[in-house]
Amino acid sequence: MQESAEELYELGQRCINLGNPKEALSYFTKVLNLEPTHNKALVKKGNVLGKIGKYSQAILLYEKALKKDSKDLLALLNKGLALHYLERYDEAINCYDMALLIKPNNVTALYNKASSLILKNNIQEGLEILKKVVRLDFSYKAKAKFDIDFEQIRHLTEFKKMI
Repeated sequence: MQESAEELYELGQRCINLGNPKEALSYFTKVLNLEPTHNKALVKKGNVLGKIGKYSQAILLYEKALKKDSKDLLALLNKGLALHYLERYDEAINCYDMALLIKPNNVTALYNKASSLILKNNIQEGLEILKKVVRLDFSYKAKAKFDIDFEQIRHLTEFKKMI
């Protein structure tokens, strides 16, 4: 008996939960063979590809998902992150801005936007957004303290006061 797309998707999700990304990738591929526009499988497959450093491939999957649902928050955030890792900061920031139109105080989008801004040397705007993130969710204080993306601003008094 052949499994349905939803059953295959659930198996893929279970593999992710168990720390088996290669097997998850196989299941999400099977889902997409059955249903090429299965949004959750597109995003999850993109996520797995991103985790193994295949950012360009991941972006293509996120774009497919966003064609079907332009307000898919996870696709926007993950596409932004993949673009960030490819050092395409302006495009990443654009993804975060679109996510923030959907959910204005999304701390993940704000934090990632701050990170991209700082790496493209827009320090002041990045710090302002980072301050907002810490106000919204105190746990980001510790995350920012050790984030390699903020290496170039660790010496700044404003950053030290924040963390």
